[in-house]
Amino acid sequence: MKAFFKNILSTIIGIVVSVIVLMVLFVGIIAVALNSSDQEVTVKENSILKIDLTKTAVVERTSENPFDGLNLFGELGQAIELKQVLDNIEKAKTDDNIKAIYINTSFVNAGLSQIEEIRNKLLEFKKTGKPIIAYSEVYSQSAYYLASVANKIYLNPEGIVEIKGLSAQVMFYKDLLEKLDIEMQIIRHGKFKSAIEPFILDKMSADNREQMTLFLSSLADNIMDSIASQRGFSLSEIQQHANNLSLENAKSCLDLNYVDSLLYQDQVEASLLAISGGKELNLIALEKYTDVEMGKEDISRNKIAIIYATGTINSGEGDETSIGSETTAQAIKQARKDKNVKAIVFRINSGGGSALASDVIWRETILTKKAKKPFVVSMGDYAASGGYYIACAADSIVANPTTLTGSIGVFGIVPNLQKFFKNKLGITIDTVNTNRSADMGVNRPLTSFERAKIQKGVEDVY
Repeated sequence: MKAFFKNILSTIIGIVVSVIVLMVLFVGIIAVALNSSDQEVTVKENSILKIDLTKTAVVERTSENPFDGLNLFGELGQAIELKQVLDNIEKAKTDDNIKAIYINTSFVNAGLSQIEEIRNKLLEFKKTGKPIIAYSEVYSQSAYYLASVANKIYLNPEGIVEIKGLSAQVMFYKDLLEKLDIEMQIIRHGKFKSAIEPFILDKMSADNREQMTLFLSSLADNIMDSIASQRGFSLSEIQQHANNLSLENAKSCLDLNYVDSLLYQDQVEASLLAISGGKELNLIALEKYTDVEMGKEDISRNKIAIIYATGTINSGEGDETSIGSETTAQAIKQARKDKNVKAIVFRINSGGGSALASDVIWRETILTKKAKKPFVVSMGDYAASGGYYIACAADSIVANPTTLTGSIGVFGIVPNLQKFFKNKLGITIDTVNTNRSADMGVNRPLTSFERAKIQKGVEDVY
């Protein structure tokens, strides 16, 4: 028996030691990775800047916590800030060691407005006379939208270019809720506030379909017209290609002038080597190029503060993926009171959230305006509902053609779970109140008096 317990104890100790060793190794790897990113990077002569956004996500702000990038498999996901991408392309314009840009991406892990900003910066780079070369085995629609700025677009002989237009799908829960005996009590104000429709309808309303159609058509026309202008198509031609799914294989992509040649990777690399004029092909990754210093410039004490607001708007603290009213309001206040900050740029990527939290942030923007400090809003992929609320007081608002903004409306949802509890779970609830609405909540339906009060509150917020 004593031997048995010894074996059990030794096994437990072995497991604990193994876990500790693995954790130490993991932290060591992270530390080495972070340390290596701080090392100075130099660019060899006749180098080419490589842009591959297939596995690297473009974000507004990267997290300072290295563990935030861990996925379900324990792998660290890569991310690069949009500003870093734009700054790197700008830097490459005057870097004598960079002879060209090589876009090698089959998918772009970024929003449409972010892709558009990168694309516009590449068009600026193109004006320097340095070439842009694109190659991929397969181009998704977003990847081709980016690659279409290139002087030469190459495709694998067995590859394909995806051009099929845009689609938006909405999932509706009305029938499911009815089967569960759950009633969603909706109180709203604003005709086009469609966020509540999945709970009360089984398909889009005419109003929602109208706005979705207009928005998607606007996006698609912008994307396809941009592609057409670079490849010598008319908008109607590329629309026809999308409707007919004309890009069936690599040959059709070549015949219809979406690509310039069908090449394999080694042939593309030979072409890049010829362009660089070097003896060997030197590619520097976009992420690595971020660490390249182009010479020290005189730094003024005067600053422009850039404040990022990304995600859903909530009360309290926020981070790189959520907008906390406390954190954001404090950042605006601090920039307003800093005498060295001469202007504020407020970068918004938000579909809205809490009206109260939005109002807290809005108050700081109003105070900044009264302080006569220039306050500019830059809208990303979307700045809707509360996202527009926190933007509207700015001195100036800048958006992309692909930005989704507006969605001015207010709604409230109060679930009624009374029948669900009784019919599905066999639970009944008895109540004692000191006042008539003390038990107002999800356990019973709203009274007409309570609904009227909530409706007035929604209208007041609107």
